[in-house]
Amino acid sequence: MPIHIPQNDPQRSLRAIKQKLGSTFEELIESGQYILGSQTTAFEHAWSSYLGVEGCVGVANGTDALYLALRAVEIGPGDEVITVSHTAIATISAIVRTGATPVLVDIDPQTYTLDPAHLAGAWSERTRAIVPVHLYGGMADMDSITAFAEERGLVVIEDCAQSHGSTWGQARAGSLGLLAAFSFYPTKNLGAVGDAGAVVTNQPDLLDRLRSLRQYGWDGNRVSQMAGDNSRLDELQAAILRARLPQLDLENDRRRQLAARYDEDLANLPLRIPTALPPVTHTYHQYVIYVDERDVLMRSLAERGIGTQVHYRQAAHQQPGYTNLVRCVGHLPVTEQVVSRILSLPMFPALLDLEQDAVIQTITTYFGA
Repeated sequence: MPIHIPQNDPQRSLRAIKQKLGSTFEELIESGQYILGSQTTAFEHAWSSYLGVEGCVGVANGTDALYLALRAVEIGPGDEVITVSHTAIATISAIVRTGATPVLVDIDPQTYTLDPAHLAGAWSERTRAIVPVHLYGGMADMDSITAFAEERGLVVIEDCAQSHGSTWGQARAGSLGLLAAFSFYPTKNLGAVGDAGAVVTNQPDLLDRLRSLRQYGWDGNRVSQMAGDNSRLDELQAAILRARLPQLDLENDRRRQLAARYDEDLANLPLRIPTALPPVTHTYHQYVIYVDERDVLMRSLAERGIGTQVHYRQAAHQQPGYTNLVRCVGHLPVTEQVVSRILSLPMFPALLDLEQDAVIQTITTYFGA
């Protein structure tokens, strides 16, 4: 019988708590609160407590989370925001929506995250913020980034769409910048069963502003005091996220266990395995290898029923819809080299040991080892 090993399969984890989700759904129906009710409030409290921050504002998705975080500090037309081109296009889309210009710098060749060495060359009098993207479950160099930002009076907004539970020393991703944006897309380490997102911060005034921005700019009397949006975390998704949150650390432990096995068994092959530099505790949203002739290996694995993905095949500045909306600092040589060689192997908490055996054996055989 042919094997089929997906690159990611959130359905397996959901099946494990299906009974709990069923009772949660019944409670929600009976409550009669379907928009910004008790489930959203409870999840916002639980998530901010988990991260160790003052508060959380649930929104419709991760892109909205970053967009509203930028809006909360009044970033808009004429401003510049420094970030990376090696990221989900959502990062760039959120900045463009504000009217600001994304200024893209190159990445560190080991961590694939923003290289702080390029910040000085990216800064201008129009720079308002830095958005470090904590990619693949790792984290950008927050000590260097926050030090640079403080010297120049810049805002740091963490893009934590792929770093649920990751830590920089003792601090969780999302607690180090002025604000942080999270996505709970179904494939994330903490995933909903649809779109969902959140913004977190330690600043009460920003929390109030975010709550207004997510709902038309309303004040307590439903009068729009500013131009806002309709971006509310759905009660059903909030309930599901509450049900799943207690398992996040255990599932991240499983991801690290799988990553350690990949590290050990692929170490002597002609490819580069992920790097988790201190003081980061990686949560392996993706396990990304760097390999020449990436597409050939990808096809070989697919022929044997093993799913892989490329995150991301084109950098943001290479995508036609955004080429004229961004400013690159230099030619981004590391970024352009990385996107042609990276490959995400199967990685999710419910991946079976036997399935990982098959992935490792197939890769080893491919290289003739």
